[in-house]
Amino acid sequence: MNLIFSGKTKDVYELGDGHILLKFKDDVTGTDGKFDPGANTVGLTIEGVGQAGLKLTKFFFERLQAAGIPTHYVAANIDDATMTVIPANVFGKGLEVICRYRAVGSFLRRYGLYALEGQPLDAFVEVTLKDDERQDPPISKDALDMLGILTSEEYEILKQRTQEISGIVKEELAKKGLELYDIKLEFGRNKDGELILIDEISGGNMRAYQDGNVISPLELEKIMLDI
Repeated sequence: MNLIFSGKTKDVYELGDGHILLKFKDDVTGTDGKFDPGANTVGLTIEGVGQAGLKLTKFFFERLQAAGIPTHYVAANIDDATMTVIPANVFGKGLEVICRYRAVGSFLRRYGLYALEGQPLDAFVEVTLKDDERQDPPISKDALDMLGILTSEEYEILKQRTQEISGIVKEELAKKGLELYDIKLEFGRNKDGELILIDEISGGNMRAYQDGNVISPLELEKIMLDI
């Protein structure tokens, strides 16, 4: 294996067969020791969260594949905390796509003049640039097109798929008595130029609440998978 990138929550390796291997870490994003899926720094390390995150990612990616939604998922090895995926090219230097059902986190920090904490949102889709130096700035559809990052047509597909995927995740959480507040997704293009879901879907990239209380990533995965 050839290490090609070491990220905040995963290491990325190139395999000899043309596939990519993702190694899940026990690190989660956040600030001051508190978990925050929208943060661009590692906030804390939780033992076992990498393996648990992979279990939930496997669950959701197989659920999405059954629904006919294209992803990069190939297979997962839970014991090794690794996932095999097909190669995909990211948009620009990387985008994060957030689907919001309630006003919390960075949405509330930016729009608190108008939004109330926990205010319901109608599957609001927000795109941000992966840019630690500039604090992952939000970017509009027009700017994405003008800067050559994503075409207007691709943006509409991105938005539709984000809402569709997030809706499936929300439904699955609801079956366990959990409410999805927001979720962060990533997309890329496969070798044929098709827009596909990449990265992961786990407790580390979403906020879920139960009876008004936020659920930690590890606890979320235990609830979802009946561990």
